[in-house]
Amino acid sequence: MPEFAAVRDEFAAFVAGEPAGAGSQLAVYWHGVPVVDLSTGDPGALTGVFSVTKGAAFLVAAILVQEGRLDLDAPVRSLPFPLSVRELLGHRSGLIGVDGGFGIEEAADDRVIAARLAGQKPFWEPGTACGYHALTIGALLDAEVRAVTGRSVQEWYATRIREPYALDLWLGLPEELEPRFRPLLPSAEPAPDFDPASLVAVALNTARFDLVAFGNTRRARALGQSSVGGVGNARGVARMYSAAISAVGGRRPLLRPETITEFARSYSLGADLVTWQADHFALGFEDLSATRSYCGPRAIGHGGAAGAAGWADPDTGLAYGYVRRRFGRPDADLDRLAAAVVAAARPGPG
Repeated sequence: MPEFAAVRDEFAAFVAGEPAGAGSQLAVYWHGVPVVDLSTGDPGALTGVFSVTKGAAFLVAAILVQEGRLDLDAPVRSLPFPLSVRELLGHRSGLIGVDGGFGIEEAADDRVIAARLAGQKPFWEPGTACGYHALTIGALLDAEVRAVTGRSVQEWYATRIREPYALDLWLGLPEELEPRFRPLLPSAEPAPDFDPASLVAVALNTARFDLVAFGNTRRARALGQSSVGGVGNARGVARMYSAAISAVGGRRPLLRPETITEFARSYSLGADLVTWQADHFALGFEDLSATRSYCGPRAIGHGGAAGAAGWADPDTGLAYGYVRRRFGRPDADLDRLAAAVVAAARPGPG
């Protein structure tokens, strides 16, 4: 569409500064229609999307709440201490990791993570503070979804979201699609040197593995751990978020307006004990209106390591997906690309 011609120029300028092999992909839907599809390589290639996976898991949660299968204010059944489902989604359980950390094989499996967390003392009193549950939030949500519905997050995602919308975003990559996978590449910059005793080191499991090694492990891709184990491309991410807010492929939006408002509303306010970012979360999804100036108050989405991002904003009708293989570019550069997309959509179709 001509409105988005400037996005192509911004993307070209953006990727010109990337190292070889970054494998950037950008896809955008506008009111349910694909309007941007750009890449520096094969746009259909798949790679690890890390915490963009969380957005798929939280979309499952939103659908289950909308249908009355999951009650936000009910006590969590799968934990031995008092906590509501709302507080769980708000990263308030304190179960950000386990003493000694997770091995890669353990961290690939939601059920193994949940089993280990069941015997772990929380890192703060549950419900009293917020801290990013980087590797564990999906497993905690999955355990609760299993307890309430008898089905996993991965099963709900496949049957209610991925399959009906033919999404190239997988929580559990089939063996036959492995030839389409492109391995993740480390940053040229040195990794941050976290204090091993810090909450961020616990949450990111830095004592046991790095994220690139995790994302390139077949077991992690096969099981589709619902915090960081997703595999996909920008087309899949953007189409998923478009389906959340808009009619796509003749289907009604997955979420009703009141559900979007509930899940986008600022929830965990104040400093995050893990990242020290302020006002980081809504319900599961990142609080995009607080952290991204180009997103409105009803935007839902989640970023991921290496710079991946996915979000939808019903106030503009935009759904955005960005995926790349190599870690490295700062958030400010990534935000400039997203802001160009939003600018192209205004004032919107007549």
